[in-house]
Amino acid sequence: MSRPSSGHDEKRVNQNGDPGAHLSVFTNTHCCAVSIGPETKLMSAFKTDTKARKVCLAGREYYSEEGRTFELRLVRKIKQQLCADPTLRPEYPSSLGLTEFTRRATEVALGKSSRAIVENRVLGVQTPGFTAAVRLGAELLRHWYDFSAAWCGPVYLSSPCDDSLAGIFQAAGIQDIREYYYWDDEQRDVCLEKLLEDLERAPEQSVVVLSASAQYPTGADLSQDQWAVLTQLITRRRLFPFLLLPAQALRYGDFKRDAWPVQHCVSQGMELLCAQSFSHCFGLYGEAVGHLLCVLKQSSLLLSVQSQADKIVRSLWAQSSVGGALVVATVLSNPAHLAEWQGEVKRIVERCMLIRDILREKLRLLGTPGCWDHLTRQGGLYCCTGLNDQQVESLSKSRHVYLLPGGCLNVSAINSRNLEYIAESIHLALTTSP
Repeated sequence: MSRPSSGHDEKRVNQNGDPGAHLSVFTNTHCCAVSIGPETKLMSAFKTDTKARKVCLAGREYYSEEGRTFELRLVRKIKQQLCADPTLRPEYPSSLGLTEFTRRATEVALGKSSRAIVENRVLGVQTPGFTAAVRLGAELLRHWYDFSAAWCGPVYLSSPCDDSLAGIFQAAGIQDIREYYYWDDEQRDVCLEKLLEDLERAPEQSVVVLSASAQYPTGADLSQDQWAVLTQLITRRRLFPFLLLPAQALRYGDFKRDAWPVQHCVSQGMELLCAQSFSHCFGLYGEAVGHLLCVLKQSSLLLSVQSQADKIVRSLWAQSSVGGALVVATVLSNPAHLAEWQGEVKRIVERCMLIRDILREKLRLLGTPGCWDHLTRQGGLYCCTGLNDQQVESLSKSRHVYLLPGGCLNVSAINSRNLEYIAESIHLALTTSP
């Protein structure tokens, strides 16, 4: 893999595409704060709220219609089968993880017939969760082949993004964190034009962190045509893509369709990193099942990267847990299990889309200002309503409805018991606030 250069551009691009604004690491922005994140503060405020009728829409898990964290029936069944299997013996796994899991995780991201897999230039590493996959990727970027001079950025994150991302890269010693424009509040959609403007100004060999599907926290994704334009820029500007798949299959209910951006980048001959998580799509929230995928240009580099990954893993967590990875590997390697799992995931996706559709219609019937079609254009567990921070604060204080800054929320937390109340609350926030 071509190691990113250590050259720095002394200017950053602000959200308005102004190349004259000076570089500033994310320290005060709502999307990438290094201190206590907005989600943590919201959950704390929600727990201390004594109001009987309160609703938290800021959680990360998938919630059932009953409002409980959902466990897939198939996953429960397989856990029971594994516990009763007399052939399984407790033992430490390899530092790089369970071999069958990494093989299957790689296949669902790239496809079984991927040229990169056939040419043996792909490395998969099991990690204890999605955050750990991002951290391992950050560490690899710093130490890529050239051990005499550690690389330290720049890394470009979307605005908004998961508020923990900047802190993860900074913990790995990468302080040069910048942002690129992603969500447009006025259009209530991804603004490709401004996104491209920001990345056009990025120094060559910058790392660009991109959501492959179900972007958190907006739920708004690039179309395939937009990805085609973006990958052309990435190739021409010699940028390095770090893709995120935190909830694969929960956007479209299909592994392959959710992973299309990853497969498209690989088909264009790109080297890349991809952080995956199977905690969401398998309901394994307590087991933290993550995976880092490294796609290289040449198979001759594989052993070098593998050796470096092994050293980093041993210094960070030594071994990942076997339990959750074994469940995922069992499902993905058995056609009958896979079909059953896909059926359950499809029902989750359909329920989330139905909630979006009903909420949009409720807001329309209430005469809520604005067009709400963006709710159904987005997908996955999250969506961005477009409410501003003042309206979000008003919702929490007067209606005890808790959303993330920027009006983003977890769709699955809406159910038949609270939907009317949430729709009325959003309507009031928009019609009574300045």
